Amino acid sequence: MAEISDVYFVDGMRTPFGRAGEKGMYWNTRADDLVVKAMIGLMDRNPDVPKDRVDDVAIAATTQQGDQGLTLGRTGAILAGLPQTVPGFAIDRMCAGAMTSVTTMAGSIGFGMYDIALAGGVEHMGRHPLGGNADPNPRFLTEKLVSADALNMGITAERIHDRFPHLTRERADRFGMLSQHKAQAAYDAGKIQPDLVPVAVKDATGAWGLATEDEGRRPETTMEGLATLKTPFRPHGRVTAGTASPLTDGATMSLLASGTAVTELGLRPKMKMVSFAFAGVEPEIMGIGPIPSTEKALKKAGLTINDIGLFELNEAFAIQVISLLDHFGIADDDPRVNQWGGAIALGHPLAASGVRLMIQLAAQFEERPDVRYGLTAMCVGLGQGGSVIWENPFYTGKKK
Repeated sequence: MAEISDVYFVDGMRTPFGRAGEKGMYWNTRADDLVVKAMIGLMDRNPDVPKDRVDDVAIAATTQQGDQGLTLGRTGAILAGLPQTVPGFAIDRMCAGAMTSVTTMAGSIGFGMYDIALAGGVEHMGRHPLGGNADPNPRFLTEKLVSADALNMGITAERIHDRFPHLTRERADRFGMLSQHKAQAAYDAGKIQPDLVPVAVKDATGAWGLATEDEGRRPETTMEGLATLKTPFRPHGRVTAGTASPLTDGATMSLLASGTAVTELGLRPKMKMVSFAFAGVEPEIMGIGPIPSTEKALKKAGLTINDIGLFELNEAFAIQVISLLDHFGIADDDPRVNQWGGAIALGHPLAASGVRLMIQLAAQFEERPDVRYGLTAMCVGLGQGGSVIWENPFYTGKKK
C-alpha cells in the first residue's frame, strides 16, 4: 500500500530566455531542443539520480503545434537520452503550464505513486505566437460567456487599472523600472547565471554562437523614459512595453522527489512543497487570479500572508503584481518581493515561467536561513491564478 509522501524540489535549471521573433537568439532553434538542453543540463548537475529512476516527465507548452507539439514530455525524454522506459506527457494551462507540471507531478509523488519526476515547460513565442491557429468556440461570444477581447492580455491588464484607480501608471512604471534594475544587480552579483544552461545558437548568417544570458534586459530604464512610452492596448491607457513582460522564447526544468528517494539517494533538496492552489476569476480581468489562488493555498497550509518571507510573483504586467501586493497590504517595493527582478526584465516564455519562479526562490532560500516560507504565484490567461507555497529546508531562524 502506497504511503503519503513529502514532495521536494531537488533542483531546477533553465535556458537563458531570448527575445521572440526573427531578431531573437532562438529564431533558428527548435522549441523541443530547448527542452532537451534544459533536461540534459539538469540531469548532468544531479548525477546521483539514476536516469532509469525517473517515473515520469511532464512538459508544458501553451501553443502545442509543430516543434512544440507531439507529447513534449515523451519526445523530450527520448531526445535527452533518458531510457525508453521513462514515460512522459504534455500539459497546457497557458502561463501556468510549468507550474501545473510541477503540481501534477507533486500529486503523484505525494500519493506515493512516483519517487522521481521531471517537470517543466517551454514556449517558443517566435515560432508559435500565443493563440496561433486557435479556434475559440463561437459560443463564447454568441452567448456572451466572455468578452471578445478577453484573450488580449494587455486589455485585461488595463482593466485592473480601471477597477483599482489608486493603482496608477506611475506606480506600475516604478515597479517595471525596479524589475530591470534588480535583475541587472542580480546578474552583476552572479545570482542568476549558475542555474542557466548554455545553448548553442545559429544566427541569420549561419554562424554559431552561445546563448548564456537572458536577452531582453534593459537596465538603463528610467522613470522619465517610461513616461514617454505609448500605450498600445488602449488610447490614453496605462499599460506600456515598460510595464509588460516581453514576448520570449525559453525552457525550464525541475527535478522533484519523494522523501523516500531523497533519503535513499542522498539528495539535498532546495525546497519542500507545503501547498498549492489554482483559482478562476473573470477572464476579462485575469491578472487578479493569483489573489484567490494564494488565499486558497495559504488556507490549505494553515498559514497567513505574514508567514511568507519571500515572494516570486510572475510579472506578466506590473499592474498584475501590484494588485496582489495591494490586496495583501504589501508595499510595491517590499524587499521580499522579486528581489532578483522578474519577467518584465527577464522575460516570460508563457508555459515555462512557473519553474523560473521556483528556481529563483530556491536559490534565495539557500541564502536566507532566516526565511521559512516562500510563495511562487502567477496569473493565467482566460481568468485563472496559480500559487505554490514552499518551505525552506535550510531554515534555522537565524540570519547567516
